[in-house]
Amino acid sequence: MLGFLKEIYYVMWGDLRFMRHNLLNISVSTIMSPLLYLLAFGFGLGMVKNIDVDGIPYIAFIIPGIAALSSLSASFSAVSTRLNVQRLYYRSLDETLMCPVSIPAVVLGKSMHGVIRGLISSGIIFAIGIALSPEHLHFTPLFAISILLSCFTFAFLGVTAAFLANTHQAIALFSNLVILPMTFLCGTFFAVDGLPSVFKAVLYALPLTHSSVTARASSLGWDFPWISLFVLLCFCVAFFSINVYLIKIKKV
Repeated sequence: MLGFLKEIYYVMWGDLRFMRHNLLNISVSTIMSPLLYLLAFGFGLGMVKNIDVDGIPYIAFIIPGIAALSSLSASFSAVSTRLNVQRLYYRSLDETLMCPVSIPAVVLGKSMHGVIRGLISSGIIFAIGIALSPEHLHFTPLFAISILLSCFTFAFLGVTAAFLANTHQAIALFSNLVILPMTFLCGTFFAVDGLPSVFKAVLYALPLTHSSVTARASSLGWDFPWISLFVLLCFCVAFFSINVYLIKIKKV
């Protein structure tokens, strides 16, 4: 086990050095989009119109959703963009695969950059939310587990996209077709359960919906949706397995 953890560290070492030397820039760029969503929807819509959702102020309602969204945007973009450049232009991924490290360690090591970025972004947003609505929002172990699992899930998805994309344009296309719709449709800014059954079924087939639902329930003290946490775990395992398979069949 200790040897496997060392392998993961060796793979992620270069990304950690990159983060260390660009921590301020990374933090600012990572947090800008979530802050804009918070200002536009939380302050602009929620506070001006005094909207409540099941007796919860709208700003407290959307904070967990924006935290889940941050785990998606930060984790996916950090991994997919950087790994795509490493794979296609610098060819440094080839050198990594030639090293005596296991394939699961390569996948996990390349994902950790996104996981850390996602945790930073989600943590900052949720800390702001607790400061704005301390009587409604609470940091709980289940919230931490939900966000951590979300970061791993979307970081693995970023690895998958980087492995399958042969150009930067392909990454941009994937983001526009998959990531952008999830951003606005997966219960980040509204309650999915209030939608018609057909639309609800479609949205529950997407991982960000389960991330938003688990984060919101765990932080607001609602009944926790264990099924959604299990589904999110299944997505995480599935993306991880796909990445391992792609390396084994030499499709990277």
